[in-house]
Amino acid sequence: MKHVTNIYDELGWEKATGYPVGTRIKALLDHNGSKTILLKLPAGFHMDSHTHIYNEQHVVLEGEYESEGKVFQSGTYRYIPAHKDHGPFASKSGAVIIVFWNTIQ
Repeated sequence: MKHVTNIYDELGWEKATGYPVGTRIKALLDHNGSKTILLKLPAGFHMDSHTHIYNEQHVVLEGEYESEGKVFQSGTYRYIPAHKDHGPFASKSGAVIIVFWNTIQ
């Protein structure tokens, strides 16, 4: 894993396994139970509700997504505690989100 990455270049993007078709992922950090990724949602994105065993944080860098009756626009920060059901998720025009997963209580 590189210590410095340009989050806006096209290098390092891969198909996001387990996500809807067209979703792309770019791993930034995966270390000792903490993970940071960039998630690129395609236009028309939809994902059902789910839970995690870890805390999840989102920062919307570009575009917007909808979840739980709210719209999360560019610049929005969102914290989702471990074991909390969240979603469904939808994005009409697509979005780029930085996602942090960790076990910090």
